Formats: sequence, C-alpha cells, structure tokens
Amino acid sequence: MAPFGVYVHIPICARRCDYCAFATWTDRGALMPDYAAACRAEIERAGLAPASSVFFGGGTPSLLPARLLTGILDAVDRAPGAEVTVECNPENVTIDLLAAYRAAGVNRVSFGVQSLAPHVLKGLGRTHDPAAVDRAVAAARTVGMERVNLDLIYGGAGERDEDWEATVRGALALGPTHISAYALTIEPGTPLAADESRHPDDDVQADRYLVADALLAEAGLVNYEISNWARPGDECRHNLLYWRQGDYRGIGCAAHSHEDGRRWWNVRTPERYIAAVASGSSSVAASETLTPEQRVTEGWRLSLRTSDGAPAEAFGPSDFALLGERGLVVRCDDRVVLTATGRLLANQVAMYLRDVSPEGGDDDLHAHVEQIVVPALG
Repeated sequence: MAPFGVYVHIPICARRCDYCAFATWTDRGALMPDYAAACRAEIERAGLAPASSVFFGGGTPSLLPARLLTGILDAVDRAPGAEVTVECNPENVTIDLLAAYRAAGVNRVSFGVQSLAPHVLKGLGRTHDPAAVDRAVAAARTVGMERVNLDLIYGGAGERDEDWEATVRGALALGPTHISAYALTIEPGTPLAADESRHPDDDVQADRYLVADALLAEAGLVNYEISNWARPGDECRHNLLYWRQGDYRGIGCAAHSHEDGRRWWNVRTPERYIAAVASGSSSVAASETLTPEQRVTEGWRLSLRTSDGAPAEAFGPSDFALLGERGLVVRCDDRVVLTATGRLLANQVAMYLRDVSPEGGDDDLHAHVEQIVVPALG
C-alpha cells in the first residue's frame, strides 16, 4: 500500500513569533471546540485511506486541550505502525499532556526550540527559556516517547558563532532522534520584516549551516533533506511523503492537500472553515492540477533536496559538468546529489534541471513550474 499522510492544522498560538507568517491567531482559543469538531467531521466525510503518517502542525497544537487533539486523531483511520507527530512548544508541555498523547497513539513529538541562547530567543519573539526545553524533553522520555525532534533556527539577531555552536551541542546533549535546522527567513508583514536591524546575513547563515551539518554528522545524525538530520531509521516519514510526491490530505483551515498531481487548499480562517463544514459545503478555497511534464520537473526539484538526489537524466551533461566543477553536486551511481555547499545553493542548482515540457528546449525550469508549496515540517 502506498504511503498516505494526513496533516492537521491547529491555528492557535499564545503569542505570534516575530518571524511568523503562518495562518495562526492568538485570539481564537474559544473557537477550538467547534474547530476540532469540524476537523473530525471533515475527516469522517472524506473517507480517507488508512494513513501511514499523521502530523499535527500549527500554530501550536500543544495549546489545544488533549481531549480535543486526541479526538481528532481518533477519527483518522491509521495503518499499522503509523507515525503520529505533534508539534509542541516547550513552555506548555506537561507530563500529563504527553501521556494523553501517548495513550492515543502519538509516537513522535517535535519541539520548537529555535535556540538555547536566551538573548537570541528574545530577538525571535519566543517566550520560552532554555530550561523549558530540558523539562519538555524529560517529560517526553518519562511517558515513553522515544522519537523526539528539536526544531532549531539560525541567523537570529545577536546570535554569535559560539551561541549557535552551543545551541547545536546543547540540543544533541538531549539525545533527540531528529533535528531540523532552518535559516531565519524574512516574511513580508511580520515584525521581523519591519526591523532591518534584526535581518540575518546570508554569509553568516551559510556558515551556521555548515557548522550544524558538521556537528550533527559527528554525532551520528544523517542529513536526509536540506534542513533535516536524523538517526538512521528515524527520518520523519511524513516529511519524506512530501519530498517523494506522495498523496496527503490537509485537515483544517489553510491546510494543503495533494492527490495524483492535483493540489488544493482550504479557506484560510478558522471561522470560515467551521462555517463551511457545518453547512456541508466545501471548505476548499482553490486548487491546481499539474501536467505530467510539470510533475516530472517538480519531482526532480523535490528529490534534489534529499540525500537520494535527482536522476542523472535530469541534468544535461554540460550543466552537470559545470555544477560538479563548482563543487555543488556529485554523481552517485545514476543519481546527482547535492554536496553540503550545493545544499546552500539548492534553488540555484535546481535552475539547471532540464525542461521536459512539450514546448521543450533546455529553458529554465522556473519558466514552467511554480515554486513548490510544502509545509515546513520537522
């Protein structure tokens, strides 16, 4: 049976981080019982295939009362051994909350750590302190949650070389099975975008990435996608579903879905989502369908981000030679894989992928395929 994923969007936060542009709100907590009921109804009406992975993202899913989150999970038909992940903020995790998750079938948690330097956390608009991370991971271990991801962000204001190295080493000391490390990005309309003094430097971020890659590799965590490292066998299956063009269903407001080259997404606000489900009408806001040629080129782009690489046929011989001379790619049997330096320039490397559209030529891939919309998961 082909892998199939379910993504559930929980759109509430206690406070919006200064860099966040996701569909989340800090004043919608009272809607959550109705929202959870709408999610369950959407799942039940959809008649979904058994899920090989379920991912609760947000927002801050750990702010949702455990009974509401586990009630949504109970509505999902799951394949034997399904991976079930919940994103959590360290400051609102308790042993009782995680025990309820574990009893309901959650077997993986992802903590939004971002940094272990207090001044960097403050500059990102985060509300937890490093001690909260220790407590959260300890709570996960107490309830028997063996698979733990820690999300990190590099490039925050005031972050020094020693701060980033200490964050990576401190995260590793907690014994996670998976670490995600993302470059801080500037999203329009955010407080971070409005404050140029806090904007990251590209060269500094490149150095931070290479430091993380070296430290994580030394600790036995393998890079399997540009921003994700895991112990062998502990890769996030839900992540891999996206990179391999698998099918998945997004549940909740603003959630994205994919099936056989068709993508669609739900209305953005929780109020509109609840109303649509309650009335029995569609919650879909819009959709797009890729041509077979677009699916091929998108598949190449996605696989290039992973340790599997893209098929050698995706590059013309002269382009592969040029990229190889610049130290950006290597040939591994019949695949072309990004080097560590190549991962820093993945979007630029992807521009050299061949065009397989009927109109043809070796034109830039970007002329035919839009940027891929994939949730940032850990």
